[in-house]
Amino acid sequence: MKKHIFKIGVAAVAVLVALAVIFNPFFPVDRFITDRIYSRLNGTDSRIIIIGIDEESLAKYGNFTLWSREKLAELVNKLYEDEENAPAVVGMDFILTDHFDEVHDGELVEAIKKTDGRVVVGTNIVYRGAIETDSKGRMYYNTEHIEDVEMPFDELNEVAVSGFTNASISSDGYVRSTMNSIALPAEISGKAGATHDFFAYAVYKLYNEKTSGTTVTPATDNAGRFEFLYSGESGEFSEVSLEAVLSDKIPMNAFKDSIVLVGAYAPGFQDSYQPASDRGSSMYGVEIHANILQAYMQGKTLININEYLMALITSLIVVAFLVFSKNKKPALIISVSVILLILYALLGRMLAANGYYISCVYLLVALALADIYFILEKYVLERIRRRHTLDVFKKYVAPQVVDELSRTGDFELHLGGEKRDVALLFVDIRGFTSMSELLEPEQVVEILNEYLKHVTDCVLSHNGTLDKFIGDAAMAIFNAPFDLDDYIYEAVATAWDISKGSAELEKKLEEKFGRTVKFGVGVNNGPAIVGNIGCDFRMDYTAIGDTVNTAARLESNAGPGQVLISEGVREALGDRIEVESVGEIPLKGKSNKIEVFSVTALKPKKKDPEKEP
Repeated sequence: MKKHIFKIGVAAVAVLVALAVIFNPFFPVDRFITDRIYSRLNGTDSRIIIIGIDEESLAKYGNFTLWSREKLAELVNKLYEDEENAPAVVGMDFILTDHFDEVHDGELVEAIKKTDGRVVVGTNIVYRGAIETDSKGRMYYNTEHIEDVEMPFDELNEVAVSGFTNASISSDGYVRSTMNSIALPAEISGKAGATHDFFAYAVYKLYNEKTSGTTVTPATDNAGRFEFLYSGESGEFSEVSLEAVLSDKIPMNAFKDSIVLVGAYAPGFQDSYQPASDRGSSMYGVEIHANILQAYMQGKTLININEYLMALITSLIVVAFLVFSKNKKPALIISVSVILLILYALLGRMLAANGYYISCVYLLVALALADIYFILEKYVLERIRRRHTLDVFKKYVAPQVVDELSRTGDFELHLGGEKRDVALLFVDIRGFTSMSELLEPEQVVEILNEYLKHVTDCVLSHNGTLDKFIGDAAMAIFNAPFDLDDYIYEAVATAWDISKGSAELEKKLEEKFGRTVKFGVGVNNGPAIVGNIGCDFRMDYTAIGDTVNTAARLESNAGPGQVLISEGVREALGDRIEVESVGEIPLKGKSNKIEVFSVTALKPKKKDPEKEP
């Protein structure tokens, strides 16, 4: 049955893991992990230089929204006034949609004309949700319906290459993906099948065209997107101030054959985003374009491996781990899970270097939950089973022994013992054999159980160890297995309670069965060997030795209701008890007679002032 339950559980886990991988409910957590594992911040490309419109530029030239196109025209002219030191491509991360100033707009157009088409300017895709019909004729609401494309003003659009600059922000708020190009509706482009390039892709293609390089278009997913790996964090790309360039503080040969990106580089532009590579900091849009451009140039792009394939692979790994971990030690299970996760992360990093992305969080969560399950199974459930075993065990051996085993966790019982000074108590029913011949077996058992319960309560109330029942007799040890204060007194007090507390039991049995019982008790003290006695498959915790034998002989000589003690017990308790000498009596197995005393009174135990509250 347990095997079937385990198999059903494994199958259920496999299905849940597969569904999680396919539907990706923990996308933000997964990306938090993979953004770090797959990140390759291996330095920025020196060919990419940012000219920023920064605080210095704004301080000198004023609010950017009030600028004419004169400054941009001046920048282009300065960059290309010496063809020998001119940049290969200039990308302007601005959307120059409307005319601002006819004269200066014309100057910018003329400046770009002189570059032989080496300038890329920005555009903006305007999305508006709309109801559309898919290829099967089904209607749906498309949140990415393109309403318009804000292009450069006409004269500028004729002389410059353009590309849309919209940032692709993931559902967790971070930028890590983009598109090579986007399909434009026929009503906007004027023709079917027209596409419009992304800004960084347009710069990348133009750079390869001007430098005779090869353009490698990254693979994309079904939505036409791909992910890119950042090369640098905020502020790591080479950046110079527009003001410094226009003021001739920067030599023009610094831009020779480079890719120059011109963009906002001050907080007031509100053109900053959360990069996936550096959580907690923001990055200007022009820096993100620089990272995407370098990803194009170095092949640092990714596409997701098919989610159904990944669901199958992840489920198989989890199933194999669960099957392996059954009945294994938690330390081994945890070690194997950690090794699996490290190997999986290394595989993911290797795949990322080759253009493929795999999720990590679902294997991590599945293995972590599996570890927790097996730990709970091994420890918590084991503790429950142990507690149940202890409760059953207490019915057969001394509760103190079981409690100590529970406290220490030592369930290994070993043969052997130790020599200890103890007090031994034996008690027996007088006339039990003849009484049992006159009663039904069920009645005999009921009387015996009542008697043994009374004895047990008395022994345990004085912290004794109830060693065993021997038919209608019982044996108790005091000061073993653990040290017990005033143990000789506790043994005699137990015997006194058994004898004097039997009145109620006698009355009960007389009313119910017409029969009553009397007890004979013997107590002795001295050294004994105490421990586990027996063999490997059957052992008892008990005491052996002359002290034990003497206690048993004292009990056998005790009359009904009588408590007999040895000379050693009497001397140990002194005036705390009142006794009558029974005289010297022979004890079986002993050559000499010993003096025996009958307890007639017991003084209450004095309280220890140090232990009082």
